[in-house]
Amino acid sequence: MRKRLKRTKGISSCSSPRCINHSTFNWYEQDLWTYIARFLDGRSLVMLGATNKWFNSVIMQDCIWKFTCLRDLQVPDPGHVAFSWSKLYASVVDGSHSFIFRQQEKHIDWMRIGAFSFDSKVAFLSQRMSASVKIPKQENIGDMLQSYGSCLLRKIKTGIWIADLQLVQCPVCDQEKCEGTMQMLDARHIELFLNQGFQDGSWDYELVGSHEIKKKVRGAYGAIFDFKYLTSKSTAGIFDYKSWIGQPNDFQPKAIIALHAVAVNTNLQENQGVLIKYHTMRAGAEGEIVSIRISQQLL
Repeated sequence: MRKRLKRTKGISSCSSPRCINHSTFNWYEQDLWTYIARFLDGRSLVMLGATNKWFNSVIMQDCIWKFTCLRDLQVPDPGHVAFSWSKLYASVVDGSHSFIFRQQEKHIDWMRIGAFSFDSKVAFLSQRMSASVKIPKQENIGDMLQSYGSCLLRKIKTGIWIADLQLVQCPVCDQEKCEGTMQMLDARHIELFLNQGFQDGSWDYELVGSHEIKKKVRGAYGAIFDFKYLTSKSTAGIFDYKSWIGQPNDFQPKAIIALHAVAVNTNLQENQGVLIKYHTMRAGAEGEIVSIRISQQLL
């Protein structure tokens, strides 16, 4: 039988931790607070860092923000990055999206989908929901889209990518049935917003392909895969369409993200088809692709 402990002191005689002799216990123990920081969210870290100079010096260690960023985004370590992890984390959680920096007048609404990772330099883009994946063999993106409803992009910047779903004003609004809006899957490398080339506008989006489907379509679908993991278990959930696209009478946008892929779908009412456009942004004229957009516009 467990024995009850006898209280030997009254409540008033309990010792406060603040009265502990600092010769045996140091509240400013860096290893201790570095460990504690692993359990705090970004906002709490900022608040702790604002306490005093000592805490700020501890909390601003890049290893803490790297751990926080990878933990919150649920992505693997990409290795080398060009900016501090605190800046990368801030660029993800501060509410920024690509239309804040340019074309604000076209933007209507958005939602953050999440983060995924590119390990290889090849992306597989798809506009069709299909249980079987066909790999395009043509070199021309237009021919790929026409034949397969998908295409390959090469020279992708590897690392962490952030995916958003954007609702923007339609660039062609002279059609009688057009509501003046279009859906866009907007994905970017995590470093994009911090690069001078993006900030000064010297990097811009380029139309790399488009495809018209001139018949009724069930939904506006778009997906981006790291080609290396196209048929892996980590992306299998995206091909289980019934588990995430919603019921036919549910017209709210839906999205799913995996470790190496992202997809969006919006079920459509009566329509005469859609126009799908693919845009990319490169880090300079011959640089790596640092952003991908797939947009769907009703015909």
